[in-house]
Amino acid sequence: MSRNPNSTLADFIVSFFRRRLVAQRRASPATVASYRDTLRLLLVFAAKHKDRPVSRLSIEDLNRDVILAFLDHLEEERKNGVRTRNVRLAAIHSFFQHVAYADPTTMGLASRVLGIQGKRTTKRLVGYLHPEDLNAIIATPDRATTQGRRDHALLLFLARTGARVSEAIAVTQADIQMSWPSQVLLRGKGSKERIVPLAKDTAEVLKSLINERKTGSDSQAPIFVNARARPLTRYGVIHILRRTVEKTTKVRPLLTTIAISPHTLRHSMGMRLLQSGVDLTTIQAWLGHESVNTTHQYVEADLEMKRQALEKCSTPETNPMPYRPPDEVLAFLESL
Repeated sequence: MSRNPNSTLADFIVSFFRRRLVAQRRASPATVASYRDTLRLLLVFAAKHKDRPVSRLSIEDLNRDVILAFLDHLEEERKNGVRTRNVRLAAIHSFFQHVAYADPTTMGLASRVLGIQGKRTTKRLVGYLHPEDLNAIIATPDRATTQGRRDHALLLFLARTGARVSEAIAVTQADIQMSWPSQVLLRGKGSKERIVPLAKDTAEVLKSLINERKTGSDSQAPIFVNARARPLTRYGVIHILRRTVEKTTKVRPLLTTIAISPHTLRHSMGMRLLQSGVDLTTIQAWLGHESVNTTHQYVEADLEMKRQALEKCSTPETNPMPYRPPDEVLAFLESL
């Protein structure tokens, strides 16, 4: 059976995003953006690999060998980690599941791509900052400037709410309740919403930022914007944090030994809640974790809690007797 000539690669891509992701799965904007970036990287790689423009690629050009080469390209040339590789592969799998459903004649091609396995990863302990380091980073931006006030507000918001980057840059004026008790509405993964309380200092900084921008009654105005008054992007937030950390290291040089990302601020909030005695279920709801097993990672990472537990169950010290081999033969073997 020959494939429907009307089913072009462009058709598959358009229907994947419009029908499968948006209409059927009602995927969040962050999910759509992640899948978009994956397919864009794949198409650019495939076009170079096949030595033809993207517009002339066919679905057959995205075969198993090309996908495998693309995944190697992510790790070797783009220096992506295994987790990022697996995320890209999951997006590709989702796309080819849609392709096979939309055009059964592609089933053989799709099944070979779907057979590509993700790489096993080593579970790493969460990285977080101690309060002194975190406060130093937040205090670094020069609040005498417009940019500095924006950067300070952004970092304070991320650190005090534990919001994901995608959640923070999507916050509008309508999502924030300034009257006490102050709170913010966050839209997380899977379009799930949750309300997080705002500390007084955070609410005051956000209020000043809004008043300075003079957006008035525009409830849909984004809170965190760039120099062109457009919403900050994920890469914009990462750049702001990196720039700020680089300045902070001049007074706290030990920060150069720590890998700091926006998610580090989120982890720091989770650890702060845990060490303050907040139960895991509440932390799960605060951070928007789908499973409490994800929240449990903070318990695993908290060495101080483990030390305290050791002190509670410590036993009297004993003086071990020196070991002596029971006979001459064993003594000889021990001496070798």
